Amino acid sequence: MAYIAVLGHGVVGSGVLEVLMTHKGSIARRADVEIKVKHILDLREFPGLPYSHLFTKDFDVILNDPEVTVVVEVMGGLDPAFQYVKACLEHGKSVVTSNKELVAEKGAELLAIAKENNLNFLFEASVGGGVPIIRPISQCLAANEVGEIAGILNGTTNFILTKMIREHMSFADALQLAQQLGYAERDPSADVEGADACRKICILASLAYGTHVYPREVHTEGITKITLEDVAYAEAWGGVIKLIGQVKMLESGKIHIGVCPMFVSRDSQLAGVDDVFNGILVRGDATGDVVFYGKGAGKLPTASAVVADVIDCVKHFAKRKYLYWEDAKPDYVEPFDVMPTDVFVHIQGKNSDSAFDTAETLFPGAVRLIRKGEKEGEAGFVVSQISGRELGEKLPRLEAIGVKVLGSIRISDY
Repeated sequence: MAYIAVLGHGVVGSGVLEVLMTHKGSIARRADVEIKVKHILDLREFPGLPYSHLFTKDFDVILNDPEVTVVVEVMGGLDPAFQYVKACLEHGKSVVTSNKELVAEKGAELLAIAKENNLNFLFEASVGGGVPIIRPISQCLAANEVGEIAGILNGTTNFILTKMIREHMSFADALQLAQQLGYAERDPSADVEGADACRKICILASLAYGTHVYPREVHTEGITKITLEDVAYAEAWGGVIKLIGQVKMLESGKIHIGVCPMFVSRDSQLAGVDDVFNGILVRGDATGDVVFYGKGAGKLPTASAVVADVIDCVKHFAKRKYLYWEDAKPDYVEPFDVMPTDVFVHIQGKNSDSAFDTAETLFPGAVRLIRKGEKEGEAGFVVSQISGRELGEKLPRLEAIGVKVLGSIRISDY
């Protein structure tokens, strides 16, 4: 018998209990031992459940129980999750978590404690929910040098963009629908502003390149400024708009990393990732492009990944799995705005032709796009291989000579 404890009984926590109970027999076969939940930590009352007697409000009950060998943290946030997870590792208990904020901010420290105590700190569910990505990078693709990772890492933003693309729904209406359907929180700022995707790409970068990349070091843009006009220009260009988290290893040894909306070609494997689904592309030197696809969130998909980690911990309790990265190296992240990329620019002037002609004086070689329903005075164009820094210098100059800049969006090469 292997005893575990669960910290938190929210959406994911209750899903973990459901999966453990409904798949009890098959889980025991895969783990080579029966897994039994001994304690559930939550400050709320849950009467009437078949496991109501397992609840406790005292974390020390779990910490000081020598029978509990694995603790599942599904509380979310940093406080008190970090203190609890750290204490568990220091008291000889392996930890499984779905907490992306915890892993993104404290991963290096917690992995070091786990290593020191010959324990496991596993977090498959923290990035792709039910989409396996941590194991594939750390194990299946271990023979590769991972040059790049790019992905659609947030289901809420992908749902909103899908509605804007397919049904021409405004951002505000699509966000409201996402909230009504339970795909977004009442305050979904972490989703639509890109913070959620930023944490996930930082975890993947840390894992792939062996050094901790903190979210605060990463350029992050959300989708709140994306308009239906932008969507139409993307279609005219030959693609769709997706919120992309990306990281690339540079020849200098530094990494280029960021999260932003991008034009994605319809030929890309990421272009067809719609609704609440996630898609993660890993570019290995031996394998080429490998794409992982599935639901990135949700009660049971996330719980499935958590329970898989629990099984791994139980099977490898006396043998630590190699999952590790060092603390952050100084100046490891290349400034995002120095890397050149193709960019779409949306402008407005007295009339469309003159607006584009004026823009072309500052952006020689710009390629104009014509969208369906283009309004008089409006124009869109693509500039090849320009850095964010140079673009940031030229756009104010364009406004100074009478052309209003409505927005700009990077263009993906994935």
